[in-house]
Amino acid sequence: MKRLTAIPVLLVALGCVGTTHASAAEKARQTDVAIRGEMFLINGRPTYEGREFQGLKLEGLLMNSRMVQGIFDDLNPDTVTRWEYPDTGRWDAQRNTREFLAAMPSWRDHGLLAFTINLQGGSPQGYSRDQPWHNSALTADGGLRPDYMHRLEQVLDTADTLGMAVILGIYYFGQDERLQDEAAVIRGVDNAVNWVLAKGYRNVLIEVNNECNVRYDHAILRPERVHELIERVKGITRDGRRLLVSTSYGGGTIPRENVVRASDFLLLHGNGVNDPQRIAAMVRQTRQVPGYRPVPILFNEDDHFDFDQPTNNFLAAVGQYASWGYFDFRKSGEPFEAGYQSVPVDWQIGHPRKQGFFELLRKITGGRP
Repeated sequence: MKRLTAIPVLLVALGCVGTTHASAAEKARQTDVAIRGEMFLINGRPTYEGREFQGLKLEGLLMNSRMVQGIFDDLNPDTVTRWEYPDTGRWDAQRNTREFLAAMPSWRDHGLLAFTINLQGGSPQGYSRDQPWHNSALTADGGLRPDYMHRLEQVLDTADTLGMAVILGIYYFGQDERLQDEAAVIRGVDNAVNWVLAKGYRNVLIEVNNECNVRYDHAILRPERVHELIERVKGITRDGRRLLVSTSYGGGTIPRENVVRASDFLLLHGNGVNDPQRIAAMVRQTRQVPGYRPVPILFNEDDHFDFDQPTNNFLAAVGQYASWGYFDFRKSGEPFEAGYQSVPVDWQIGHPRKQGFFELLRKITGGRP
């Protein structure tokens, strides 16, 4: 397989290869995310430019948070009542997105440069074996639901204005079976990627599916074949520009060679990894996978905290020059303010765990310049 070198990847991401004109939508966009070697760039400059923390290099990293429920809805009338807001006694998808948008500037002010959102969300309970709810921006044949995509457009527009990147997941295990067959899965990828490109977004990174090695019904979404969809995303272009793409694995898992060779960046998860030293080891092991070349390594899901301690998973990742992503859900008995994945979500920074993350994030990154 032909390998992408650092400079061509950067130029493709910036839309500089084969572009003779830009659409009106592209001209209006303010945030352009690209990759050079192991570094992320925003608008041609390394993220957290010149920043160090306790001797650790921050420049080029992409600190992020798992905010996958930003466009959540439940199309199953038998389960939608589970997500009632405590103050109104009913679920409201528009309110959810509206409050998401209102919270975004505060995240950015603390130094958050990216978040993950997903067209099929994530477990609204944090972790779930069974998922009877129906949360999918994709129809059974791989079409896009206009109401979901309208909410997503609001999120991407706001991120663009704030100078933030968005890691856009397409599929989630427990919901992929909503698509009728493999052809529909492929069609869903094509439709989602073409939609992003047609809208002119330059701040979107694609995560084909969340945790490809966890209970997917469709074989093309599993580890052995998911690289086929990564390559497919890379092959979709508009005016010479394409989207940067990868996929993720379950907690503690090292990416396989097929994904390492195909991906523009590599996604790791720290769920279940209680020892920060293991987080560091995961990064080192990923760099040893056959086919690895210098690309960014990014945790975009980790539900371990200890933000007030001298060592934690966040700092361990940074110590190996890998980006880190906060994942938090509301545990039994906790108040509405807790967690960013449990629906309904309070998107503000109002719970001690959230405050711990964002305070450390601001300390490490210096916050919004």
